[in-house]
Formats: sequence, structure tokens, C-alpha cells
Amino acid sequence: MTPRERVLAVLRGEPVDKVPFTIYEPKIPQCAVERRLRNEGLCIVNRLFPVVKRVKPNCVTESHTFTTANGRQRIRHVTRTPVGEITEVVELAGFTTWTVERQFKSPDDYKTLLYIAKDTQCLPDYEAYVAAEKWMGDDVILRANVPALGLHWIMIEAMGVEMFSEEWAERRDEVLKLEHALSENARKMFPIVADAPITHGNIGGNEVPEVMGPQRYRQFCLPLINECAEAFHKKGRLLGSHMDGNNKPWAADLAASGLDYIEAFTPAPDTDMTLPEALQVWKNKVLWINFPSSIHLSSIEKIKQTARELIEAAAGTNRLIMGITEDIPPDRWQQNLLAISEVINEYKR
Repeated sequence: MTPRERVLAVLRGEPVDKVPFTIYEPKIPQCAVERRLRNEGLCIVNRLFPVVKRVKPNCVTESHTFTTANGRQRIRHVTRTPVGEITEVVELAGFTTWTVERQFKSPDDYKTLLYIAKDTQCLPDYEAYVAAEKWMGDDVILRANVPALGLHWIMIEAMGVEMFSEEWAERRDEVLKLEHALSENARKMFPIVADAPITHGNIGGNEVPEVMGPQRYRQFCLPLINECAEAFHKKGRLLGSHMDGNNKPWAADLAASGLDYIEAFTPAPDTDMTLPEALQVWKNKVLWINFPSSIHLSSIEKIKQTARELIEAAAGTNRLIMGITEDIPPDRWQQNLLAISEVINEYKR
């Protein structure tokens, strides 16, 4: 089997010759070890080709790159609308960015953010995805994405947790108006993504129960997840969510959801659930895990031992994909990934 075939087989409940091994596209530099790992079965998960284009016909966004006095590179995004403007500043940090100035700064920004949300149109944009599928080869798998759900975006990206807490307490009606508009946008997106020539996609995720709270998750996130799952399943697509934090508070909700796989699930010791516990509670889900990040600081023997324990815990289930979704220390990634790959191949049938 090719690496891509192996991943798709597990997602579809079909037999495989060994546990699939995957890694996000920015987590592994091109080099001889990377080539060796791909030859041994590693599959690159590429998330860089969206299938939806979002346009805002009555808004104008300008972006300016600048360097701070201490040499840090930042980008200022300014979106101008007929009712006001929104500014955001992000700092480039390797494969990701850090938000240093958030869009929401005062209650005056509600009207502008609401205008932007209502002005947003979602259009199919499949060509780049189709082309990438053809030329990337059999050791790469493309994943579609439905962006962050409305309340998550407000809480984490637009406001930040502290500001959100104040607004939730003082101006909840305004928060809910914005959440409603963003959720309506998401609903328009579901059939467009489902109609795309994809095999699977992720929706939302990155939720933290200590921040989002199980009650808000059930009220504002799960209904959208289930609506998206229904749209996906009608077209034969599979849906997952990136759930890499503590999951016990909503484990039963995820079990009852329309999700086909739980992606980036990180077993203990990094979170509050072991792999056996997760396999037990999510009986009808594929677990596309993140190899516990803390273990990457351990000895090679500990890394191999952990890989064996994970594979043996899932033995006979055909519901495990071994993934890498977080950074590995630069001086450890080669030996660590080779060790995990070696163990996976020990169990090849």
C-alpha cells in the first residue's frame, strides 16, 4: 500500500498492512532523512489548498509588513468597511503567527465585525486542490478545512480569552449576534466543501474545555459539527476535528457526534485521556493521534516503548493513525521520527 492509501483505508474502515504514520507539512524539512521516512511509509498531511474562497465585496483589506526595533517581523492587516475599520497585527514565527494586536478592542468594533461577517460570501475554489492532488504523489494526502467555528473565532482570535470573558459577562447579546452571523457563514460553506473533490476534511477544533466550557461547546460547536457531518456524509466525505487538549469533559458528546475521526488527539501523559480510554469511549471513531509531544524529550528507548504501547493498545481495532501535529525539537526530530517509523514497521503484517 502507498502511504496515502494506508491513511484512507483506515479512515474508511478498510484493512491495512500497518498503522499509518503521518506528519503535517511544515513539521518536516526536506532532507535525506525525510526521504527515508517517506520511503518507509510516512505520509505528509498537506492542508495548504483551500476549496472555498471567501470574498467581501464591500470591504477592503490592506496588509503591510514591517520590522520592529528588536528585529521581529510583523504584518498589520487593516480592513475598511462603510461602518468603520478593523486592525490586526500578527508576528511571523516560523511555520505559524502570533497575534500581537487583536481585531476587537472595544464595543465599538461589534458593528464593524458584524458588517464584515454579513458581507462575506463563500464561493467554490477547487482548481488548486485538484491540481495538487495530481502532482503531489502517493506519500502526500490533502486535507480540506472548514475554518474555526464562530464562537471559537470570537473567543480565541478576535478578542482573546480575557476580553471575551468581560464581553460575555457584560455584552453577551452583542457576542451572540456576531456568533450567529459567523455560524450562518459556516453553514453556507458546508455544502461547498462537501461538493469539492475531497476525501475528508476537518472542522473547527483546538477547543479547550477549561476555556470554551462543555456547555458552550454543546450549544455553539456541536450543532455546527453535526450539520457539517450530515452535508459531508451525503457526498461520501469524512469529517474530523482537531481535538488535541483535554477531552474528558465532552468525550461522550464527541462519541455521539457525526465526526468520523478525532484528529490530533494527544494521549496521556499530555492530556486527561489514555489511548485505551479514548478507544473505549469513541467506539465508532478513528483516532488520528498526535504522538505525545512530551515524549519527544525522552530517550530513544522511551520513544520506541511509547510507540509500541500505542500500537498494541489499538491492536485489532484498525482505528489508529499515528500522527505528528506539533513541533519536535530541531535536534531531535530526525532520530525520534526514525524510531517511531522503525517500531511501526516492526508490526507490519
